[in-house]
Amino acid sequence: MTATPRHILVAGSANLDFVVRAAHVPAPGETVLGRDFATFPGGKGANQAVAAARAGGAPTRMLLGLGEDAFAATLEASLRDAGVDPVIVRSRKLPTGTAFICLSDDAENAITVAPGANNALRASDLPPLAAASHLLLQLETPIETVTAYAATARHAGVKVVLNAAPARPLPDALLRAVDVLIVNEGELETLAGAEGGIADRLDRLAMPCVVVTLGARGCIARCDGEVIVQPAFPVVAVDTTAAGDTFCGALAACLARGEALADGLRYACAASALACMRLGAQASIPAREAVEAFLRDAPAGSPQARQALAAHCGLI
Repeated sequence: MTATPRHILVAGSANLDFVVRAAHVPAPGETVLGRDFATFPGGKGANQAVAAARAGGAPTRMLLGLGEDAFAATLEASLRDAGVDPVIVRSRKLPTGTAFICLSDDAENAITVAPGANNALRASDLPPLAAASHLLLQLETPIETVTAYAATARHAGVKVVLNAAPARPLPDALLRAVDVLIVNEGELETLAGAEGGIADRLDRLAMPCVVVTLGARGCIARCDGEVIVQPAFPVVAVDTTAAGDTFCGALAACLARGEALADGLRYACAASALACMRLGAQASIPAREAVEAFLRDAPAGSPQARQALAAHCGLI
């Protein structure tokens, strides 16, 4: 009899994104006339769940909060269509979460989130973890809930992957429970301070494995004393909204299927590059076949590119 593969559990946010395209993101007090408008399923947790499911290798479940409204049906359908098994906490008092996004012509964005039912998640909502290998968390749900989930997973022997976004200080109880921390440069500064270079800040964090995403440059990781740099794959970006979430979900899937960290970082960078080439959050996240085809044709990364990335991070 073939054993049932252990699954990834994502616990986090789901939002319906309201996206307006404009020449540039408004400055404070400025009104900008936009052009195209569309809605897309989004939210950091849901985006990462879709990315993990599309990367394949392990079944993906998601614990999320939704309201009793039409937006909820759209988000649930998007998760199921991607192969995610949703575990829904239904709120009668709070609406489904929403996000309002201005997307500029240079693919930058400004995002405001109304959490709604994402704030309804409580520690008692966490489903049994006996069949889970990894728990993937973010910070768009109550911090005390995230901390409780991480501590429960650590006690159960489940690997805890935390994307510490949006940036905020974190309680020690949460940091102690994390196996893999994923942050961007701003989030790294929030947790480790502004002094020194990226490598110096990495050294100030005590988690076993820390990954820092660096946008169009790529990423750097320090895991059990080993430092890995992975240059980005150059693409023409259209929408960067879900690039970071795609990276997180794809990397979690790679780790769940037993890949080496260096291979997982390369896959995750390729997946996030492809996500930048299409509009929308979940709509832009590529399937495993597309990522593998992209990697077959992509350059391996020149020594010069790796040296430049290492220099940017303060390694040389």
